[in-house]
Amino acid sequence: MRVLVFVVMMLSMDNLEGPDRRALLAGPAGDLFREIIRAGVLGADDPRHAADHPDHAALSLLIELGLLRQDERAGGWVAVDPAAVQSSVVVPMSRQVVELLDESAAWADTFGSLAQTFRRTPVGGSPLNEIRGLASINHFLEAAVDDAEQELLTAQPAGARRAVILEQAVDRDLRALERGVTMHTLYQHTARRSRATGDYVERILAKGAQVRTLDEFFNRLIVIDRRLAIIPGGSPDVAVAIHDPNMVRYLADVFDRSWERASEYDDRGASSESHIAAEVRQLTVRMLTEGHSDPASAKRVGVSTRTYASYVAALKDEYGVETRFQLGYAMGSRDPESAPES
Repeated sequence: MRVLVFVVMMLSMDNLEGPDRRALLAGPAGDLFREIIRAGVLGADDPRHAADHPDHAALSLLIELGLLRQDERAGGWVAVDPAAVQSSVVVPMSRQVVELLDESAAWADTFGSLAQTFRRTPVGGSPLNEIRGLASINHFLEAAVDDAEQELLTAQPAGARRAVILEQAVDRDLRALERGVTMHTLYQHTARRSRATGDYVERILAKGAQVRTLDEFFNRLIVIDRRLAIIPGGSPDVAVAIHDPNMVRYLADVFDRSWERASEYDDRGASSESHIAAEVRQLTVRMLTEGHSDPASAKRVGVSTRTYASYVAALKDEYGVETRFQLGYAMGSRDPESAPES
């Protein structure tokens, strides 16, 4: 009969999960244990042994954990020192935790290896793979940079980058630099006026990155170990991963040529600043003489439309004119090569 009661108790505990069992021990089962300690014994005929009693689950847990043992001489169940029982319960849990951590790490390594193969291998044999959606692009880019082993080439046009984007990029780029990856980053001259960009550049320069700026407009480009290139797609939420060695080599060469013409970001001497200001001015003049719209010109110069308009206004003051037509004529009179073709 006693064996049957014990089996019923054990079966009733199967429906309780670990956290529920601990909560039961901390609550009703703990109260019952303290009561048994004070009484000295829980009789074999105690009504709480019955399966329909409200305290049955609490009593079953105490017996299962070994906190109660049968004592024939006492005529029932007596309390056991919890310190003697604790290791038999806690140690297996700790062992399971370690095993789960090891297993989860192994799973992560396996998934990581497969993901690296996915990023490095052309899908379906195509040298170009489209990545759609900003979240997918950011995830692919972060993982691809984390795969970098030797070199990162990054071209970031359109002037200053938004602070939130720089904040996302800085940890990723610092991880690469700390692994010993060489990093060359190219901005337009106008990015020098951005505090957020300056803070980002200062952090990566301190870790060994090299940063330069250029007056010319260029397209966004990332080249990783000269084996993978990432460029914008046909819309803002599409990027293209290029795996073809010849195409990647060509894009890396385009970057290298721009890099050679660029100015060091940390060269803040008066002559350097004057030279950069002159290059920005000349690019503005070129946009005017080529007849580009203000939005298109602002994008190529790397500033907002409002800032570009201020550049044009400054040129009007410089030439002493009031309209763009007069400005074009004045520039052509002073320097025929700057005159608009029309």
